[in-house]
Amino acid sequence: MEAALARILPAAELAPQRLHAAMRYTCLDGGKRVRPMLAFAAGEVVGADETVVEAAACAVELIHVYSLTHDDLPCMDDDDLRRGKPTCHIQFDEATALLVGDALQSLAFDVLSRSGLNGPAEVRLEMLSLLARASGSRGMCGGQAVDLAATGRSLDLAELEFMHIHKTGALIQAAVQLGALAGGFLPAEARNGLESYARNVGLAFQVMDDVLDAEADTATLGKTAGKDAAQGKATYLTLMSVPEACGYARELLDRALAAIAPFGPQGRRLAEIAQFVVKRSF
Repeated sequence: MEAALARILPAAELAPQRLHAAMRYTCLDGGKRVRPMLAFAAGEVVGADETVVEAAACAVELIHVYSLTHDDLPCMDDDDLRRGKPTCHIQFDEATALLVGDALQSLAFDVLSRSGLNGPAEVRLEMLSLLARASGSRGMCGGQAVDLAATGRSLDLAELEFMHIHKTGALIQAAVQLGALAGGFLPAEARNGLESYARNVGLAFQVMDDVLDAEADTATLGKTAGKDAAQGKATYLTLMSVPEACGYARELLDRALAAIAPFGPQGRRLAEIAQFVVKRSF
């Protein structure tokens, strides 16, 4: 993914140089690449063309990095550390960081729509539509809006999960769906299984993020530890203890694994990623 993103991103020497340098700074040399891994694992289930899966994986990661760049701005979460290095607006400036997010979002759809990729046009259109929905007001951006509105007040579990299904889960679900779509349209049963898997993995990812934010240190996380509590953010740990949250994450893992059990050995990578999401430690 590092090599693929390095090829896709404009060269830093290409005008406007400062913007392109900031795009490369923000995207490269950091991150777990969980969403691209999910896209490749889902593609493996259906035997998809790896070139198409790579384009989908890059598109999802570009959207994810754009969202992080904007989330870190002073008008949002106001953070100065991301992936172990200064955030984009600290390293460059706020205006450049805003433009970086805008440009990465545009580049994601450019990558996914390029004519050199194989596959029926109707499948490619569905992939573009899916990524757009997952990124917009009914997906990731909508979840961020709910998160900002909820700062400083209590949410119940249903409200919290509505927020995270959109803010974090929408793009994780999109990664799985795009990887599978790279192999063409799926039967409804298989599609439903992947959707259930991705929904549960997305929630488990957020549960463990909340645990790590409270329990790990800044050097380990690569971002400011304890920021959610300091800002009065609604998290799973405002509703349950750390052991309860870890137990809930394991329940979500079990649901995710059950959803992909019918895929047999082809679902092994998806299972491994789900286990990594829940069992990552600090």
